[in-house]
Amino acid sequence: MSAEIYRKVRANPRFSELEGKRSRFAYMLSAVVLITYYAMMMLVAFAPEVMRTPISAGSTLTIGVPIGAAIIIGSWLLTGWFVSRSNGEFDRLNNEIIQEATK
Repeated sequence: MSAEIYRKVRANPRFSELEGKRSRFAYMLSAVVLITYYAMMMLVAFAPEVMRTPISAGSTLTIGVPIGAAIIIGSWLLTGWFVSRSNGEFDRLNNEIIQEATK
């Protein structure tokens, strides 16, 4: 693309809207992942007895295992949500903005 098209894209108010939506969404998902990971680390550091509590009487599997698995699976799901929204809404807006700039 030429410099003129880049200028038109950046001047489009919908481009600012796209940047804002994409950034807010990425920051929100990043915060959710970081908070859950650090919450688990704080729980391990300051209340390890909670994490080593058996799931049931006589079980060797502790509650920390499903909590860790849930955090990992949740991170995968959030990544999938981001990719889905990026390939849908954000790409659609991006293509519309480029189409307007190339007219």
